[in-house]
Amino acid sequence: MSHVIGNFLSSTGFAALTWQAVLMLVISVVLIYLAIDKGFEPLLLLPIGFGMLLTNLPLAGLMEAGVDKLTIIDSNKASGVISVVNELQQPGGLLGYFFKGDELGIFPPLIFMGVGAMTDFGPLIADPKSLILGAAAQFGIFFTFMGAILLGFNGQEASSIAIIGGADGPTSIYLTGQLAPHMLGQVAVAAYSYMALVPIIQPPIMKALTTKNERVIKMPQMRKVSKKEKIIFPILVTLLVSLTLPDAAPLIGMLMFGNLMKESLVVDRLTKTAQNELMNIITILLGLSVGASASAEQFLNLATLKIMLLGLIAFAIGTATGVLMAKLMNLFLKDENKINPLIGSAGVSAVPMAARVSNVVGQEADPSNFLLMNAMGPNVSGVIGSAVAAGVLLTLFG
Repeated sequence: MSHVIGNFLSSTGFAALTWQAVLMLVISVVLIYLAIDKGFEPLLLLPIGFGMLLTNLPLAGLMEAGVDKLTIIDSNKASGVISVVNELQQPGGLLGYFFKGDELGIFPPLIFMGVGAMTDFGPLIADPKSLILGAAAQFGIFFTFMGAILLGFNGQEASSIAIIGGADGPTSIYLTGQLAPHMLGQVAVAAYSYMALVPIIQPPIMKALTTKNERVIKMPQMRKVSKKEKIIFPILVTLLVSLTLPDAAPLIGMLMFGNLMKESLVVDRLTKTAQNELMNIITILLGLSVGASASAEQFLNLATLKIMLLGLIAFAIGTATGVLMAKLMNLFLKDENKINPLIGSAGVSAVPMAARVSNVVGQEADPSNFLLMNAMGPNVSGVIGSAVAAGVLLTLFG
């Protein structure tokens, strides 16, 4: 009887617990706490945190890859024909199969389609100069690329780390899956963590770089954008970007296809599916698989610390350059057309979190100042900008 009990106890996860696994379990619980109790982007942090918890359960094997066995059943040397049967010798873990959607670049374009179906590019069309703010916020990506090179990462790895600065999880996953798949877990967790922490990271930078007078600048109401303009825009952007940077076509194409469905008003069922059911399903699968990629073996090392630090620097610089570009543009604008520099920080790709932060910080200075719609221009241009930046890096290092 004691032998049976001993065997049972040795087969439990408790017997296989290590301090590394315990630390990762604690981190996962902290992420879940932040999502539930503090409300920090729960749609992202809750599945990521729980995926991290699941993958660090000893002996559960939820991220195990399946093992295939190739069996040669007929070999004809004369004809050179070999018949092979591919048999699944050992099934993989559930989350391991979910992770295939990240590795193969399936989930990120689908997320982009859902984002496109929910995005109104009207503020960008009405105020094209906000495209400059979105472009300026991508500077953090290329600055951090150089920093990563200096720290010993190769071009592919540096590109994957730098793209975190765009605050765009799907783009980070897509680019890293293409260039540095061995870093996918670390980059994905860093990108989504910083996306979720936008309301904490950005305000101190925004306030440090602006004066009280700048924060209370009221921007004029935007003009009404016609349906024709909204339909032409996604088609035109797809053509221009994809012909210039073919590697950006999967992300830009799906983003603009989702937006075209929304603006055409003729495929309401498809639009609602992309906005709701499909988006929710992919968000669950993506969040769980991203969290599950953060196992103790892969996550607790010096490289992860470098990635997290460089990613934070990239994000901070992107926020700062967006604000500074707005201040620079104001030097050449008439008083009635001045830009509130706070909307420059929305040039990162975290939609609509970054735009909401611009609005909140603006209302702290003047409760009657509503910057949300003005901030959406740089914000949606940041989505395009991060995809373009990914296309540039793929073209150079892919």
